[in-house]
Amino acid sequence: MQQSELDEIRLEAYENSKFYKEKTKKFHDSLIAKKDFVVGQKVLLYNSGLGLMSGKLRSKWIGPFVVTNVFPYGTVEIKSESTDKGFKVNGHWLKPFLTNPSLVDVVVEEETSLLHPTSLPP
Repeated sequence: MQQSELDEIRLEAYENSKFYKEKTKKFHDSLIAKKDFVVGQKVLLYNSGLGLMSGKLRSKWIGPFVVTNVFPYGTVEIKSESTDKGFKVNGHWLKPFLTNPSLVDVVVEEETSLLHPTSLPP
């Protein structure tokens, strides 16, 4: 009888572990952003060679590059615009290059002069 109880507890623990792993994988996969690239699109490449001491104002992205081919499972072939040298990279190392980002609407506030106030409190 004790052996059957131990087997039952072990099976229940196995099912709980399996359920936890599925739930964790689903949550992790929901955080991954899918990046789709098309041929002719301009992209920036993450420069992993900068290391730890890259400097505050130095950009971690190099480019722009042009996408020449998109392979399955996230591999993208890109080429440099200046040197026409092409190579394959993982799509996670790329981000779209925005040539003309949309301008944010600027709210113009009314200016008040501190030197010549229009009305003084009593």
